[in-house]
Amino acid sequence: MAKQSKAQQKTVERVMHEFKEGDLESGSGQKVKSRKQAIAIGLSEAGASNQQSPTPRKRGQSGGGATKAELYEKAKKQDVPGRSKMSKAQLQRAVG
Repeated sequence: MAKQSKAQQKTVERVMHEFKEGDLESGSGQKVKSRKQAIAIGLSEAGASNQQSPTPRKRGQSGGGATKAELYEKAKKQDVPGRSKMSKAQLQRAVG
């Protein structure tokens, strides 16, 4: 999991406190009885689940913004030999 900011930590702490006191309710209004569900609610409210991490994960350096299909089309226009067997990184170097 990504690191949480202080505000996110406080939100998760507050939600877990509500769970321990028995005051935490799910979206449908029912009391939360599962610790896992309470954690999921806390992370969701804090925006700290792995789908909502505060900073996006960086991908490999071969990306450069263009997809493999776009690079292939550029290579096709430039008539690069062997382009059909090239990886994305190889296409990028050949077009580049």
